[in-house]
Parts: sequence; structure tokens; C-alpha cells
Amino acid sequence: MGVRRTKGKRGIFGTWMDLSRARSPWVLHYDASSCNGCDIETVACMTPLYDIERFGAISIGCPKHADILLVTGTINHKSQRVLRNIYEQMTEPKVVVAIGICATSGGVFHQSYNLLGGVDKVIPVDVYISGCPPRPEAIIDAIVMGVEKLKKKGKEGSRDSVDASSG
Repeated sequence: MGVRRTKGKRGIFGTWMDLSRARSPWVLHYDASSCNGCDIETVACMTPLYDIERFGAISIGCPKHADILLVTGTINHKSQRVLRNIYEQMTEPKVVVAIGICATSGGVFHQSYNLLGGVDKVIPVDVYISGCPPRPEAIIDAIVMGVEKLKKKGKEGSRDSVDASSG
């Protein structure tokens, strides 16, 4: 006897997927055009000193498998297309974390002719981290907050699909 799939209901498999995303989020890091200060701190989170893997987070390179997108740097016209493409390739539910003052508002470069500003000018952002560069502890806290938002988005998605089928 196999699993019966009904339209609009997530079932056991959907619940299992939401639980696995919350317990072991896969993180993708994208450098839009930063000075590498935020990148160094983001990579420091992966080292044994800070060890982001203790929360189950795994750094990957494929947007189709990622649950959380970490973005550093300011957004210019070239990186806008790339960032939007990466965001669209990610599966739902997804969380975006803007790391550093450049990713949140454009930073000291916000008046430059070729910059659009922060990440939220291109894609929706769930968690903001200020700082130039932010400390690895702040980045880890933001990833943990992203995991909580991922849990909420997973529950909202399953509730929406059940409501759509019952009405």
C-alpha cells in the first residue's frame, strides 16, 4: 500500500520535509559585490571555532537545494539579475538573510551611480544583520532566526494548502 496523494494536502511527506528543513537547513552564500569583510566572517562561522554545523546547517553551492540564502555586499545592476535568478531557483519555503550594512542598505556606497541599494530592492529579505562586518555570533544568530522563520513558513504553507482544499 503506497502513500495516497490528494490535491491540496501535504500529508506525511510534506510534514517530514518541513521537519527536516527546520532541523538541518542548507545554506547558500552569495557575494553580490562586497569588500570581503562580511564574506570572511560568514566563512568563519563554518570553522570549528564557531561551528554552525552544530545547528545542523550545511553550506552548499546549489540554489535548488538551499533553504536559506545568505547575501553579502551591495546590489548593482549585474548582480541584480544573478541574485533574482538564484532566488527563483530556490524551492519554497525559503529564507533570505542580508549580512552587513552594505546588504541591508547599500552602506557607504548607497549614493553610487551603479548601485541599487540593499538586497530588499531586488528580493524579499527575512532577516537583517547590521555591522561592518558583523561578528560571526551575529551571523549564527541570524541563521537561527532564519530557521525559526523557515518553520513558520512551512506551517503556513501546509495550513494554506489545507484551507484551499476544504473550501
